[in-house]
Amino acid sequence: MNIFDLSSYDYYLPPENIAQFPADPRDSSRLLVWEPKENLTFSHNFRNITDFLKTGDLLVLNDTKVIPARLKGFRKTGGQCEIFLLKNLTPDFLNWQVLVKPARKIHVDDKIYINGHEIIITGEFDEGIRTVKFDFSSRSDFMNFIEADGIVPLPPYIHNDNNNMKEAYQTVFAKHEGSSAAPTASLHFTPELLEKIKAIGVKIAYVTLHVGLGTFRPVKSQDIRQHDIHTEHCEIPEVTASMINECRKNGGRIIASGTTSARTLETFSDVDGNIFSGVKDTDLFIYPGYKFKIVDALITNFHLPQSSLLMLVSAFAANKADAFGHEDIILERLIEIYKNAALNGWRFFSFGDAMFIV
Repeated sequence: MNIFDLSSYDYYLPPENIAQFPADPRDSSRLLVWEPKENLTFSHNFRNITDFLKTGDLLVLNDTKVIPARLKGFRKTGGQCEIFLLKNLTPDFLNWQVLVKPARKIHVDDKIYINGHEIIITGEFDEGIRTVKFDFSSRSDFMNFIEADGIVPLPPYIHNDNNNMKEAYQTVFAKHEGSSAAPTASLHFTPELLEKIKAIGVKIAYVTLHVGLGTFRPVKSQDIRQHDIHTEHCEIPEVTASMINECRKNGGRIIASGTTSARTLETFSDVDGNIFSGVKDTDLFIYPGYKFKIVDALITNFHLPQSSLLMLVSAFAANKADAFGHEDIILERLIEIYKNAALNGWRFFSFGDAMFIV
C-alpha cells in the first residue's frame, strides 16, 4: 500500500452507514478505542471515554462556532446565486473569502443582492473562490443579517432540513463565531460528560480553528503530497499554551478532540515540542510521515474516503505505533478497521460514531 497514493485511502461505505442525525443523547454514540502499537481495538459507548482518561491528562477542545454560512441571493440580471462563507478576512466581519455559484457568471466588481443588501465581489480566484465585501457598518449588523438570512451549512451527505439542525450541528461549548463546518469529534460531548471528565482530574483547555475550505476540500492529486490545502484561521490563548506546557512537563497526556484541534496544536508547536500562544492562519497538511510533537491521543470521527482528515488519522496512528518507515502497514490496518466498522453498522461522518486513538 502506497501511503502517498490517493487510492490507498479509498474504501466502500454503504449509504445506510452515513449518520443523518446525531445520537440522542450525544454521548450515547459508539466509541472505538484503538491502540495502534498493539493493534488492539475495543468497542465502547462514548460516555465511557472516562475509562481511558486519567488524572493529569489535558483535553483540548476547539471552541469555534458554526455560523449560518450559506446565503442565497440574486445577481443584477435577476439570476439566482449562492454565497458560501469560508473565511473571515477582517475583524469587522465585513470582508470574506467565499465560494460562489454559479462561479462562471460571478466576477470582480459584480454585485449580489440578498434581502435588500448589496455584496460586492472584490477578488477572483480558482475553483469558484471569491472575496466579497458586505455593506454593513458593524460586525453585529453582519451577524444579525446572517442569523436572519443565512442557512446552516450541513454537509451534502446529510439530507435533513438545515435550519432544524442548528443546535445539533454545534458543540455544547461553541463560543467564537467563524466556522463553516462543525468540529464534529466534539459533538459527542454533553455538559454532564465534561463535568465527569473534570471530576476525575482531567483539565480542559480550548483552542480555536475556524473550519473552512482547508478541512473539507477533497484531495484531488493522485500523489497526496501535491495537495494544496487552503489556510484556516486558528488561535491558542496564553492560558491554553501554559496549560499544555505544564501538562507536558508533568508527564500528562495532551488529548486532542478532533483533527482541527490536532492541527492547531501542531501548528503552534516548536521543534522541542513546546506550545506558544498566538493567532495565525494554518495550511498545515498532515499525512503519513509527519511526526507529531504535541498530541498524545486523538478523538476523531470516521472520515470520508480519500479525505485529508483520513490521512491525518493514519499519520497519527503510525506515530502511536512507532511505525516510522512502516506507515503503509498502519494505513492498511486503519482501512481494515473502517471496513469492519461499516460491516458492523457503525455510523460514519459528521453525526457518526467516534474513535479514540491512544
